[in-house]
Amino acid sequence: MTDKERSQIQRMFDAIAFRYDCVNRLLSLRRDVAWRKAMACALPRKPDLRILDLAAGTGDVAMTLLKKCRTIEHIIGADVSLQMLRHAQKKQGRAKVSDAVSFVQADAAALCWAGNTFDVVTVAFGVRNFTELGIGLSEIHRVLRPRGYAIILEFSMPENPLVRAAYLLYFRHILPRVGGLISRQPDAYRYLNRSVEAFPCGQDFCGLLLKAGLVSVQAQPLTCGIATLYIAQKPV
Repeated sequence: MTDKERSQIQRMFDAIAFRYDCVNRLLSLRRDVAWRKAMACALPRKPDLRILDLAAGTGDVAMTLLKKCRTIEHIIGADVSLQMLRHAQKKQGRAKVSDAVSFVQADAAALCWAGNTFDVVTVAFGVRNFTELGIGLSEIHRVLRPRGYAIILEFSMPENPLVRAAYLLYFRHILPRVGGLISRQPDAYRYLNRSVEAFPCGQDFCGLLLKAGLVSVQAQPLTCGIATLYIAQKPV
């Protein structure tokens, strides 16, 4: 990905930040809420968890994890979009969890944290936007502690032909129009369906996780395969 393409993606998310949550709830029929709860259920049951949430956006994942898991010591939410992070910080203030979560601007391809720092790295609907997917996955492996977990939620292609046909009709024709109308940024929601269709989902993505050095890779389809929850572990 070129520097120009990186800048375009950053500007795109800055532009849609103010309506991002509203559009997500509407276009997913609130399934995004259930999907984030599934991420929380996948957290390891151990005390004093330190979590890095990449592509943190407006902070929905961080807020959900803190609400559902009482053993979290701290979450750092990282994103390239400053406007998204500003909305996340507003949620942080309203929830009064300033000691439990912090938000910083960072690119997944060049993380500033030392190796073996986090018990869990999460990514929700952002891994397909990594500027360099292979490097980003390697960075996740690097900053995880031994036996730490990568928990990644991403859109995928349903295997059932009928569900897949309906999904593509919605993604290609309805979602871009509705999302563009609400956000006033139609290009952003045309990018969404293109990026999802181009993403190496399912076993292809599992292969990339293995290539990055992670093990015990699982792929759990959600909502008929519209989304998939990937869980992998860093070996000892």
